[in-house]
Amino acid sequence: MKVAVVVFPGTNCEMDTKYAFEKLGSSVELVFHKDETLPCNTDLVVLPGGFSYGDYLRSAAIAKFSPIMKDVTRFAAQGGYVLGICNGFQMLLEMGLLPGAMKRNSNVHFISKFHHLRVVHNDNKFLQKLSVDDVINVPIAHGEGSYFIDANGLHELYKNNQVLLKYSDKSGIDKNPNGSIDSIACICNKNKNVFGLMPHPERAMELLLGSDDGVKILEGLIA
Repeated sequence: MKVAVVVFPGTNCEMDTKYAFEKLGSSVELVFHKDETLPCNTDLVVLPGGFSYGDYLRSAAIAKFSPIMKDVTRFAAQGGYVLGICNGFQMLLEMGLLPGAMKRNSNVHFISKFHHLRVVHNDNKFLQKLSVDDVINVPIAHGEGSYFIDANGLHELYKNNQVLLKYSDKSGIDKNPNGSIDSIACICNKNKNVFGLMPHPERAMELLLGSDDGVKILEGLIA
């Protein structure tokens, strides 16, 4: 499995992401945002977390204009797998590769802590190693992580099984840390090849660091 991790000014999770996928046996290449093409034979593109361009204007508003993003869009349109984590999820929303938008957390504060997630749908490559209603525990770290979509869009998400993870307590009951509509933490596109989530599975790869539930999430993409 060849994974391309795109690095922007302000990205701060590229090495965590590289480590996570290498731990799972993948070959990982860091790709600079000014590059115009993805590496040959790329199987998965990951847009990692951080604060691209300092989150000026709004999160990911500038990153979507980086040269590499044209090829990321082409890659996704041709069925290639794309994963956006935190700031990467915000990029996918800004680019229109996923529906909806991101707002400031409802408490207007940056949140950094472990939080439980409940699996809503696993009929996709991303979560195929998990079961519906499984509860996992991974870190969240964001200031603009309140996902929003209008009523019609929300209906479409549920109709097409595009809501994949929800914020919950350890029993699986909805517990919303940031004001996201319907406690949504992760979605995908209709073709189920583009995935976005605010939590950080790449930071939950070792029990020594608090949780290895990130392994269960990411290994589906390289199966």
